[in-house]
Amino acid sequence: MDEIFRKITEALHGIWLRRWVGLAVTWLAGLAGGAYVFLTPDQFEASARIYLDTQSMLKPLMAGLAIQPNVEQEVAMLSRTLISRPNMEKLVRMTDMDLQAKTGEDRERIIDTLMQDLQIRSVGRDNLYTIGFLDPKPEQAKRVVQSLLSIFVESGLSGKRNDSEQATRFLEEQIKSYEQRLAEAENRLKEFKLRNRGMAGAGDKDYFGSMTVLSEQRRQAQLELREAERSRDALKRELASEDPVFLQSPSSQTEGAPEIATPEIDARLDVLTKNLDELLRRYTDAHPDVVGTRRIIGDLEAQRKAEQERLKQELERRRQAMPAGEPQGDRNPVYQQLKIALVEAEAQVAALSTRVADFDRRHAQLLQQARMVPEVETQFAQLNRDYGIQKQNYETLVGRRESAMLSGEVEAATGIADFRIIDPPRVSPMPVAPNRQVLLPLVFLASLCAGIAASFLFSQVKPTFHDNRKLREIAQRPVLGAVSLIPSQPMLARRRRSAWFFFGGFGGILTAYGAAFAFVVVHGLLPF
Repeated sequence: MDEIFRKITEALHGIWLRRWVGLAVTWLAGLAGGAYVFLTPDQFEASARIYLDTQSMLKPLMAGLAIQPNVEQEVAMLSRTLISRPNMEKLVRMTDMDLQAKTGEDRERIIDTLMQDLQIRSVGRDNLYTIGFLDPKPEQAKRVVQSLLSIFVESGLSGKRNDSEQATRFLEEQIKSYEQRLAEAENRLKEFKLRNRGMAGAGDKDYFGSMTVLSEQRRQAQLELREAERSRDALKRELASEDPVFLQSPSSQTEGAPEIATPEIDARLDVLTKNLDELLRRYTDAHPDVVGTRRIIGDLEAQRKAEQERLKQELERRRQAMPAGEPQGDRNPVYQQLKIALVEAEAQVAALSTRVADFDRRHAQLLQQARMVPEVETQFAQLNRDYGIQKQNYETLVGRRESAMLSGEVEAATGIADFRIIDPPRVSPMPVAPNRQVLLPLVFLASLCAGIAASFLFSQVKPTFHDNRKLREIAQRPVLGAVSLIPSQPMLARRRRSAWFFFGGFGGILTAYGAAFAFVVVHGLLPF
């Protein structure tokens, strides 16, 4: 601790011995800093506040139909990329600042200055932005902010419109490309089906499924053919046991013709007769149901007689048309019916035989194609898979194009956001920079620090020994003794004058600083 205190004491003593160097540096630094503070032109700030309303009633209604962009992210990106060199070049032309540039270097310098001084700040999280700019000329600052505000709004609208048009144009190109691919795939698939239309693999069913269905149909047709053949054979046997006609004896020919049966009418008469008997047991002869039933029975009997008469006439015509050598008699109706049934059975057997033959042919063809079917099915699956993928991509692109077009229409109707100017561009009545009331104290402190540092460095460059211990440490030799200086009266007087001059110089610095600060305070209260 004593060592630290001793070193601090030595440093302070050296600074005091070189105090004139420090005072000179303090004056020089103070004058330079003061000149900078007072010669720097006043900067006036022009600012405007805008609000970006990203809420729209139309966008929730179009959810799922149109693409919903991240409006907040787009607005934030727009605010970050607004201060770009093309926009600054446009801003220079809008504010006539390019008239101040005589050369290309001056123009680039103006653009660089604008990019550094322009500020776009987000206020909170409610899409509220502040645009600010500093310039020595208040009207110029206001003009710059107004122009930048116009560029901000135009960039948001035109940029998004260009994005929508580019997206739609890209989707149109892709859709045309996929339409061509899809048409080529459909042609290949059609040619493949036409080329292999006889094979199961080129259709909708696989080979084994077709073979199973065909085998089942073939077995069913064979079973029906066997049933038809047995039915035909049974009819042949039954027909062989029946006589074609009923032969008539001479006595029977002289007698009256037998009564011809009418089975359908007789059956109805039997049913009505039984109903009449049932009604007579419950009602009298005058009951309406009894009367109606008897009337129907009478009509049916008359109809039966007419039918028997017609059949007799038909039988007589047939008998007269028979050849002379054929036995006379009535044709056997059972024989006739069996003969007709036999003809129908023969036709059914022929049809079923043709069907079975066709099934046998198709079955044999499928068996011959058994070796080619796996390869054909593999080729068909490959073609179908490529076609399915291309069709799915085509439909997806068409849906995306419709969504993009609908999104463009929605954005054209609502825009990215509703730009609302909360505070129009205005200029502060007092300069905002440089802040001389803050800079002057900093300049004063900096000049004092510079003077102390200069005195300390000069004392280290040209050191002075203050005691025996320091001399012994530096010389590495024993010190035998020391001679003390006893100042005289003239020497003490010079020291006092030197001290007064030093404090007078330091007081001058304080006085100058105080006057400058007072001037700054008074000047800051006055508007421009």
